[in-house]
Amino acid sequence: MAKISRRQFVSTSAFAAGGFVLGYATNGLILSQTLPSSGPTVTTPDEALNSLMAGNARYVNRSPIHPNQSAERQAEVAQSQRPWAAIMGCIDSRVPPELIFDQGLGDLYVTRTAGQVIDNVALGSLEYSVKTGAKLIMVLGHTNCGAVNATIQTIQTNGHADGQIEAIVEAIKPAVISAQSQPGDLLDNSTRANVALEIQYVKSSSQIISNALNQNAIKIVGAINNLATGAVTLLP
Repeated sequence: MAKISRRQFVSTSAFAAGGFVLGYATNGLILSQTLPSSGPTVTTPDEALNSLMAGNARYVNRSPIHPNQSAERQAEVAQSQRPWAAIMGCIDSRVPPELIFDQGLGDLYVTRTAGQVIDNVALGSLEYSVKTGAKLIMVLGHTNCGAVNATIQTIQTNGHADGQIEAIVEAIKPAVISAQSQPGDLLDNSTRANVALEIQYVKSSSQIISNALNQNAIKIVGAINNLATGAVTLLP
């Protein structure tokens, strides 16, 4: 790909039917994309899950539609928000939920910690999302997770992590220990076990969330994002 001298970047914008038009110049060629003003309406847990997975398919296929990123949407959500899903994910820079699920402003509540460790504040954030209308909670792990790998290394060397990183390691240890007896790759198995244990923790520790689950008002699912492909796979 030819380099753009001095990072030349030209953008033009105009309001058009259906959304916001953005353009940029590369070697004199103007490319444009129309951003839809809004995505699909989501009212049920199944619709929420389907919308996330459809967005991920677009991302993987390099055909995102960038919904809800127009100036009209910006003005709309400045007044109020109605996110329909909550993502509990890792802080890893390669797993930004709004990008890998091709969503926009006001669509998702996102809570992120290293190894998607769920403490009281993170749990309260998920409860808040449910209280304010989210139809789905997704606990999202990813391949080659540094926090999980650090926990494995700490256990194998009988070591100790620095500072408050030790709190992260201690939270992930049960998943690694449970995966040690499983055949296959320890890091992959531990990552999946970590997501499963986090879901169990959410269900058993939050009356707000368990009540919503019992009323079929929400769903909670676990998933793994493949860093190499971008694809998100739901766990059983």
